[in-house]
Amino acid sequence: QVQVAESGGGLVQAGGSLRLSCTASGDTFTRATMGWFRQSPGKEREFVASSKWIGGTTYYSDYADSVRGRFDVSRHHTEHTLDLQMNNLKPEDTAVYFCAVKIPDSDRWDYWGQGTQVTVST
Repeated sequence: QVQVAESGGGLVQAGGSLRLSCTASGDTFTRATMGWFRQSPGKEREFVASSKWIGGTTYYSDYADSVRGRFDVSRHHTEHTLDLQMNNLKPEDTAVYFCAVKIPDSDRWDYWGQGTQVTVST
C-alpha cells in the first residue's frame, strides 16, 4: 500500500525559515515525480515545487513563480524523500502544504499526503 507523509510544518515569523519533509513508502518511487502543493482557506490548491526524474540519480526541479528564489527542493534518491526548504517566508505563504507523487507515464498526481500546516506571522 502506498503511503505519502509530510512533516515539519509549524509557526514562524515573517522572514524566517522552515523545512518540510515528504516520505513516500510502499512502492518504488525512484523514477516518480514528487511535488509540493499548498492550499490556503478559500483558495484552490496550487503548485509550489516539484522534482522530476530525468535519469540515473539526476532530477529536474521546478518552482512556482511566487516561491522561486526562496524555496528549494532536495530529493533523496534511495530514500524516496523530498524536502522543501522555505526561506524568507511571507504571511502569504501560510497554507496547508501537501506532498504528492506522480508515477511514471501518469498524467495526474496519483498519491497525496494528508498535509502539514505552515503559518507565517507578521
